[in-house]
Amino acid sequence: MQGTVDGFSYGIVTPLVAYLMACLGGALGLRCTTRSMLVAQSWRPGWLALGSVAIGSGIWTMHFVAMMGFTVKETPIHYDMALTFASLGVAILMVGIGIFIVGYRGASGTALFTGGTITGLGIASMHYLGMAGMRLNGKLEYNTLTVAASVVIAVVAATAALWAAGQIRGFLWSVGASLVMGLAVSGMHYTGMAALRVHLHTAPGSPEGASPAALLAPLMIGPLAFLLLAGVVVLFDPLMVKGKPDLRAAENKPGIPAHPPVPHPGRRLPPGARQRHGHQGSRTPQNR
Repeated sequence: MQGTVDGFSYGIVTPLVAYLMACLGGALGLRCTTRSMLVAQSWRPGWLALGSVAIGSGIWTMHFVAMMGFTVKETPIHYDMALTFASLGVAILMVGIGIFIVGYRGASGTALFTGGTITGLGIASMHYLGMAGMRLNGKLEYNTLTVAASVVIAVVAATAALWAAGQIRGFLWSVGASLVMGLAVSGMHYTGMAALRVHLHTAPGSPEGASPAALLAPLMIGPLAFLLLAGVVVLFDPLMVKGKPDLRAAENKPGIPAHPPVPHPGRRLPPGARQRHGHQGSRTPQNR
C-alpha cells in the first residue's frame, strides 16, 4: 500500500522559512569565504572554517525546517537522533573541504570545479542521510532519475556560489549570490522529496525515534544560535561589508599576483634604488 505524502502541510510557511535559513547560511558562509581571500594566510583557516560551519548549519536547518511540513497521512513520522545530527556533521565536513579548496587554490578552473562538486555532494549527502533517519511504519523508495537531478542541482548551485564568493566584490554581490544559492538548495530539497515514495507496511506498528517537535529545540538552540553569532561577526567587520582587500597583508592570496616596485617617472629615487635599477638602464631626471 502506498502512503499519502504531503510536503506542504503548513502551506507556504515551512518552504519560506526554510528558504530564508538557506539564504542566511549561504550569505554568511560566502562572505566568510570572500573574507579569507583578503587577509593574511595565518587568518585564512579561521575564516574558511567559519564559512563552512555557517553554510553547513544553514542548509541543515533549512532541510529540517522544511521537513516540519512533511507528513504521511497513514503513519506518524519520527526521527533517529544519531543519524539526524550525523547529517549535520557530514554537511559541515564536505562543505568545508570544498570551501578550503577554493579558499587556497582560487575560485577558477580545476579548483572551482573540484570544490563545487564536493560542496554540492555534501549538500546532497546531508539531505539523503537526514531522510535515512526518518522512522515510520513503511519503506522509503526513490526515483533514480529525480534523485540524480537533485544532485546535479546541488553541485551546480554550489559551484556557482563558490565562484561568486571568489570574485571579491562588495557585500551586495554576496547577498545576491546567497539568494540564488538559497533558491537552488531549496529546489534541490524539494526535487529530492518529489523522488520519494512511501510504501506502508501491512502490519500496524509505531515508529521509534523522536517526533518532529522534539527536533525543534536543537534546531533553534544550536545551529540557529551559531548563525546569529556569525551574523554579528559579519556586521562588525568593516572589511566584510566593503569587500575591499587588506593592503597590509598581501602574501599568498589566490588570484592576486605580486608585482615588483616600478619607479615612477619624474620622481627622484633614493641612492640605493638608483644602484639597483642602474643595470636596467633606467635614469633619474635631474633637478634643474
